[in-house]
Amino acid sequence: MHIEKNVCDSIIGTLLEIPGKNKDGIAARLDLLNMGVKTDLQPQYGERRTRLPPGPWNLSRAEKREVCNSFYGMKVPEGYSSNIKNLVSLQDSRLLGLKSHDCHTLMQQLLPVAIRSVLEKPARYAITRLCFFFNAICAKTVDVSKLDKLEEDVVVTLCLLEKYFPPSFFDIMVHLVVHLVREVRLCGPVYFRWMYPFERYMKVLKGYVQNRTRPESCIAERYIAEEAVEFCTQHLSDVSTVGVPSSQKMGVSKPLSGCTNTEEVLPYIEQHMIHIKTAYPKFRKRTKWLQDKHNSTFIQWLRFKVQSELEADNNGVSENLRWLAAGPNMAVPLYRSYLIKGIKFNIKAQDDVRTTQNSGVYLLAQTMQVASAKDKNPILSNMGFYGVIQEIWDLDYQKFTIPVFRCDWIDSSGLVVDELGFTLVDLSKIGHRNDQFVLASQVKQIFFVDDPMHRGWSVVLSMPNREYNDVIGDEVLGDVIIECEPFTRGMPNVDTFDELVGELGGQNIRDGCEDIYMD
Repeated sequence: MHIEKNVCDSIIGTLLEIPGKNKDGIAARLDLLNMGVKTDLQPQYGERRTRLPPGPWNLSRAEKREVCNSFYGMKVPEGYSSNIKNLVSLQDSRLLGLKSHDCHTLMQQLLPVAIRSVLEKPARYAITRLCFFFNAICAKTVDVSKLDKLEEDVVVTLCLLEKYFPPSFFDIMVHLVVHLVREVRLCGPVYFRWMYPFERYMKVLKGYVQNRTRPESCIAERYIAEEAVEFCTQHLSDVSTVGVPSSQKMGVSKPLSGCTNTEEVLPYIEQHMIHIKTAYPKFRKRTKWLQDKHNSTFIQWLRFKVQSELEADNNGVSENLRWLAAGPNMAVPLYRSYLIKGIKFNIKAQDDVRTTQNSGVYLLAQTMQVASAKDKNPILSNMGFYGVIQEIWDLDYQKFTIPVFRCDWIDSSGLVVDELGFTLVDLSKIGHRNDQFVLASQVKQIFFVDDPMHRGWSVVLSMPNREYNDVIGDEVLGDVIIECEPFTRGMPNVDTFDELVGELGGQNIRDGCEDIYMD
């Protein structure tokens, strides 16, 4: 994690020319002159001042302001990072007070978005490749079979950076990046060893200090007091534990998941489709018509089907299915915020008055895709949908509750994937107005960042995976291997990267990588 922070400080400091962190200067330009490399960038001495010609890593004043404005306008989900807005100085066009976790979030996802409209394309791609490497190396799911390819890619990435950054940029911290893959191979995923949880807890302990002359005593007394209160609350009813602000519990509910309920309904869905094909034999081959008929008549059919089964002995109808068939209470409560699976979701109106963004959702669903209105042979396949939560409904089925989100889903005309793998959406193009509801348990939280390259479009970014903590490969799970590309959130495709390498020297770069970096 400290390697990531130091590399981030070097990149940000060099791009924005932050004093004390900038790797560019007269000494760096003289090094280039002594090496006989990029002699056109040597210092130009005048009568009053020395001028440094702009290099591939330098940004103009307008570009610096554009990068800082991009960071200043970012709103991330709650718990993702600190408020990026507080780290930006628009007056000086620089980032100040970056902590280690701030650098982590920048290198993981935010920096590649902020520099999309600045620098030359090859230099920008080199920085983006390095960011994607850190994204892959910090993933909670690691495919051991992909580590060799990942190690080769980072070596080539550092060679590309040498083409565009001064020699002073490549200190020991940048070199240590090469050995991170070997460290993962020997020690396992990075998150088992980083210090973020301990640094966060040190912030909690520092908050215990009231008398600065006796910090250890303050921490010990406060810790013992909280432990005693926590123990006492276990023997008291209707008492919440300390340390949880009451404002965080207002308007937030923790419901039962609706996944098990949908699984109980699946056999009835198949029976209903067979019933429709039997009742309408002329439309047996018209898949789209059958699906529309199923959507419009299934709820009423299910109610009568469950009632008929309940009249028989040994019906086998579960209590959950019985209440589902009866339907929810017509009085539906609405929430501004909802907490499910440890993730907080907000409606769009709530996000507009907050510094965080918790209203973006992503749904991967199997849907029917047609080429046109006259297409009689639709295809069933998985398709991703991006949306913004407008309302949160809590359906009450007497014995349990099921939360659903009413979302504005982005139309397919407002969805583009660029060559780096970034998903761009136009939030003004709303579609699927006839099917706006989705189960809260079926969506994944995402957030949108304004794209500085294409005005009116937003880049889709996702929260880190919190559920799976596995190392996958022959060494751990035997023959079970899950295919996973190392750069899952965007990477120049093979053709694009090969063209880029060809412009910078072709095979000579690949051949010299092992001599330069590998042990």
